[in-house]
Amino acid sequence: MANITKERRDQMLAFLEELKHQHSDDASIRAFNEIENHLTEKKFGLVFEEHTEEVDEKLKEYIPIFCADDTKKICKDPSFPYNFIIEGDNLQALYLLEKTHRGRVDCIYIDPPYNTGARDWKYSNDYVDNNDAYRHSKWLSMMQTRLKLARRLLNPKDSVLMVTIDDNELCTLKLLLESLFPNCQMQIVNMVINPKGKARIGRLSQVDEYLIIVYMGDAKTIPEKTLVQGEEIRWPYLRRSDVESARGTSKGGIQQFYPIYVDDKTQKIIKIGSALTPEQPLTDAENIQGATTVFPIRDDGKHMNWGLTGGSLQYALKNGCVRVTKSRNPYQAYNFSYVTIPSIKKALDGTYLIAGESEDGTKIIALATGKESQKPTSWKKTAYDANAYGTKLIGKLLVEKRFSFPKSLYSVYDSLKIYLEDKKDAIVVDFFAGSGTTLHAVNLLNAEDGGSRHCVLVTNNEVSEDEANSLKEQGYKKGDDEWESLGIARYVTWPRSLCSIEGKNINGNDLSGNYGVEAETYILDEDSAVLSKKTGNVTKGNVYRKTKTQLYPALENIKMSDGFVANVKYFKCDWTPRRPEDYLLSNALSLHIREMIELQNAIEVDNVKNVILLNKTDFRNIILNPDIYEEIENIWINQNIILNSEEMKILRIKGYKYIPREFFGQELREAAE
Repeated sequence: MANITKERRDQMLAFLEELKHQHSDDASIRAFNEIENHLTEKKFGLVFEEHTEEVDEKLKEYIPIFCADDTKKICKDPSFPYNFIIEGDNLQALYLLEKTHRGRVDCIYIDPPYNTGARDWKYSNDYVDNNDAYRHSKWLSMMQTRLKLARRLLNPKDSVLMVTIDDNELCTLKLLLESLFPNCQMQIVNMVINPKGKARIGRLSQVDEYLIIVYMGDAKTIPEKTLVQGEEIRWPYLRRSDVESARGTSKGGIQQFYPIYVDDKTQKIIKIGSALTPEQPLTDAENIQGATTVFPIRDDGKHMNWGLTGGSLQYALKNGCVRVTKSRNPYQAYNFSYVTIPSIKKALDGTYLIAGESEDGTKIIALATGKESQKPTSWKKTAYDANAYGTKLIGKLLVEKRFSFPKSLYSVYDSLKIYLEDKKDAIVVDFFAGSGTTLHAVNLLNAEDGGSRHCVLVTNNEVSEDEANSLKEQGYKKGDDEWESLGIARYVTWPRSLCSIEGKNINGNDLSGNYGVEAETYILDEDSAVLSKKTGNVTKGNVYRKTKTQLYPALENIKMSDGFVANVKYFKCDWTPRRPEDYLLSNALSLHIREMIELQNAIEVDNVKNVILLNKTDFRNIILNPDIYEEIENIWINQNIILNSEEMKILRIKGYKYIPREFFGQELREAAE
């Protein structure tokens, strides 16, 4: 592709040579030489070589469009908004996103190529490495074009742009962002992502990277709350005491008279049995050797109910919120106290403080007091390890290594959460999607707080250099199914999204574990004692012991096998000629209106609930069809359809919107249609 700056400079230098021949006096030659020196000298700052790209050249003759691949659609719940994976050049996709999302996006999070010189990215189909004299200018030109479009997507009143980068282009990227977002505040976050360090011969070992945050309008990060332990919450007894909760009564038809089995040695609950009907004798319950069977029976022998269903008690037990104590009741050998389900959830989401553990292993939960403080700009957390929570996590989903250098799920999750925690219906865009970590993090954030945020991912379908060489040796070329099936979008981004949403790995097996992250730490052992050899005195609580702490208590209860309630549509970028010879451009573009409306509204156009009317035939087949009409929720109509008053009356009853002119209006005007 053309180097625009160099072309202009060469033209000016050639013109200078012509002027030298025409004006050969000393004064003119000196002036010409000074101009030539100015044109050829190195510049400092944001003066860089501008380059065109393949997409720029193709835009002259073609219009970008999206084509849906319905074979890759994922739908867990139609009432939830759709996420989108867009396969193709992100510059091409951004031109279309500007039509559907201009000024609407809450957060753009991108992880662009770091331009290390290690052939880790392409510019117009060619790898860029250390031998490329224009490596930095190509990178800056590439970023500038995309960031200009990204700026138009962001909500100018309240939104953020987040860009991760390492030290190779940190300074140039910061200067570029300052030139593109001159009135916005910015911060740089230092994040440790590789505790072991990346070796650099003769240089310091690299352990970190950077997150640049650009604040648009009134955008603010959510403060953290420093919690201080207050009064402990109350633990009610599990056996109900009111007469209305005697055995035989039920709520919602669920019986809460069931056996609880306590191990005779450890005095811990080892099993929760099935409920007995009011007519069943106690002897119908299973007998477990070495365990005591406990029913909710008062000391006067009256049968009662437990205060929780068996499933809720299991949830409380799993979270360390059920205590077991010996009882003098001849009918009930053990008493149980528990934390209510709402209180457990408050403890897990940080509303209450988990202050530690009792001797029996149950949690100490207290009311939390404290003050708010902003998260610092230096982040160091075990969960940010890109190998443990990026590479290995993808390996768990996809079984084999399919992607190099993925982000840690939790570094993206924490980055998004500092701004999106209070924006539960936010729109997030990532146009350097890679392995799809951003969508995974958005789904995790929604699972934690019940949000309905949705995400638009854009990634190309490039194969790695090694895979490309291997495919060429086998006789395949770009465009062949064998080649395309190994591209990033189809081989990594979509399968990773599918597996995490379904809760199964690529082989269909349930994923193990949960989304919590345990980290080792040291706590003061208050029961310890140390004898001083010097003084002979005994000092208590002077020994620290290693223990594990949960970094994300609220995520510990989200099983990976449960997946996420999330939907995904898969689009591919394509082109259509600007001036077709054999057909009308409007007819060609109408075939891709559906994708634009779906993307803009995060829905599926099924022509039942969400309907597009492109012509009178659509009106007759859909609106006048009584089986469909009652189901319709949204209607989009072609502004060129001519309808009579009766037809318009029918539409007004349901409500309708015109297909936005900004989708392809300019292109149609240029084609005189």
